[in-house]
Amino acid sequence: MSSTPISDSVSDSSTPGDGQTRLRVGRLTKAHGLKGALKVELYTDAPKKRFVPGAVFALQVPNDSPWHGKTLELVELRWYNSHPVGFFVGVDDRTAAETLVKAILWVEHEGVEVSDEPDAWFDHQLIGLSVVRDGSEVGTIARVDHLPAQDLLAVDTPSGEVLVPFVSAIVPSVDLAAGTVTVTPPLGLFESLDDDEPADAEVPATAVPAPAARDPKPDETSE
Repeated sequence: MSSTPISDSVSDSSTPGDGQTRLRVGRLTKAHGLKGALKVELYTDAPKKRFVPGAVFALQVPNDSPWHGKTLELVELRWYNSHPVGFFVGVDDRTAAETLVKAILWVEHEGVEVSDEPDAWFDHQLIGLSVVRDGSEVGTIARVDHLPAQDLLAVDTPSGEVLVPFVSAIVPSVDLAAGTVTVTPPLGLFESLDDDEPADAEVPATAVPAPAARDPKPDETSE
């Protein structure tokens, strides 16, 4: 869980035919060393919960991959130079590890998880919510980006994607029951050049997101 942005930072979710919800928690990016280890790009800010010895992941890989239709069991997640590296059952050398590069890791999501923090949400709870500004819908949350300095809501709008800093000053309200997120963005964040405007029309300055997770005092904050 992340304190404010999202609890179990999962960037996506799906519901297969069995009705079970699956959460995307990571991606294997490259082989590490000679003993079958792989660097992991985490899509969760709760790795101690999701990446425990014995954890089993469903794999999203191409149809022609030798891993298609198989699962992957974690032996251990270690950290090297602040980067997560996974060791998996049956992946004993670099050659085997390279067959898993770019594989996406999914876990089963059972039941409804509720954060103990009043200002924290799971990514899958936020994705798909309508974004409301001044009483009007301006877009839909497509994903949540977890960066070292801050968390961003990626909002799909008719004019394109807008990245909104997930701080209380800009996102004062999240109403899961209503399916809405209220935003009070600074001038320029949602404005864009209209296709019908002349090429030399003035383009509003793009607001630079301040580094912060959704904190009541974002200017005092520093995955």
